[in-house]
Amino acid sequence: MNIYEELQARGLIAQVTDEKEISELINSGRATFYIGFDPTADSLHVGHFMALSLMKRLQMAGNRPVVLLGGGTAMIGDPSGRTDMRTMMTPETIQHNTDCMKKQMERFIEFGEDKAIMVNNADWLLKLNYVDMLREVGTCFSVNNMLRAECYKNRMEKGLSFLEFNYMIMQSYDFYYLFQHYGCNMQFGGDDQWSNMLGGTELIRRKLGKDAYAMTITLLMTSDGNKMGKTAKGAVWLDPNKTSPFEFFQYWRNVDDADVLKCLRMLTFLPLEQIDVMDKWEGSQLNQAKEILAYKLTKLVHGEEEAQMAMEASHALFAGGTDDSHMPTTEIADELITDGEINIVDLLVACRLAASKSEARRLVQQGGVFINDAKVESIDHKITSEQLKNSVRIRKGKKTFHKALQK
Repeated sequence: MNIYEELQARGLIAQVTDEKEISELINSGRATFYIGFDPTADSLHVGHFMALSLMKRLQMAGNRPVVLLGGGTAMIGDPSGRTDMRTMMTPETIQHNTDCMKKQMERFIEFGEDKAIMVNNADWLLKLNYVDMLREVGTCFSVNNMLRAECYKNRMEKGLSFLEFNYMIMQSYDFYYLFQHYGCNMQFGGDDQWSNMLGGTELIRRKLGKDAYAMTITLLMTSDGNKMGKTAKGAVWLDPNKTSPFEFFQYWRNVDDADVLKCLRMLTFLPLEQIDVMDKWEGSQLNQAKEILAYKLTKLVHGEEEAQMAMEASHALFAGGTDDSHMPTTEIADELITDGEINIVDLLVACRLAASKSEARRLVQQGGVFINDAKVESIDHKITSEQLKNSVRIRKGKKTFHKALQK
């Protein structure tokens, strides 16, 4: 099986513009391709995983990745998949986020001479003269076609700012620039980027001729894949200071039964033949498949030692053990303690087990909160300072564990 066929078998390809040419370039290791990452946070999240694993696969097959950090496009904000306008970030925040993402990328992609390169579109977008840019590329874009694009249609009812309307042109210009300066002949992205990517391909061909080698391909983002990315953006980060290796392991260990084989195919580097055997697994065997998924991805992100410790800690907890040394822990600040006590609602919010007090109350009322394995029966339940000094174990539902303590 060649690499293009493997990408198809793993469910990673949804649409292409020039399949014959794309497959030939990829299979021969002659593709120089880019994927863009806008630095909207100071860490990558699991929603980026599909793109990162794809880049690694293609690099292993001899192709050259170009990691594009969107220091320039982040100044505008991508309207794709949004119902409201993104919060404007300062240049300082964008630079900080970019620096953080660079360090994380190096765990997945091999950079160096004749290997992968990393570029920042701020280096060319922020130097553009607006009138010159309009004259150079403005005639290549039809406003009518742009308004039909899904990334804009979803925003028309609530209002699409002219600022965001420029995003497609800027992303298209990225491909045009990378093609000219780095020989980049292919771009990848999720299905929410399809219109923007087609804009880049069309721009190159209109400016440089129909025979210009510029192609697009999208990753398969099923409804499950989209759900994974959207929920993860605020919860499951690749930075261990934001999401501990144990929490990261548990996230993948707890995926739905229907998703585990998809995730194994799309995100791990296990041979397809081995994964196909798992297709026949049922019941407790599916839990084994989930553990394989969790271990492989935790090892990829945090290293083998952290993955092993996370797995052992998970075994200890779910076997009724008491080893909570690797459990996520929150130190409760003294100012949250009143008369030597803290209310369970405040404790859940402080430990980020609930986003708000109303959510915390609802969790307790639904019987989903346990302190040291005892169900919390009332939203008026108090935990004493003495208990916290010995640490308390909080369980939300069946699978989310957390430890709280006061020093």
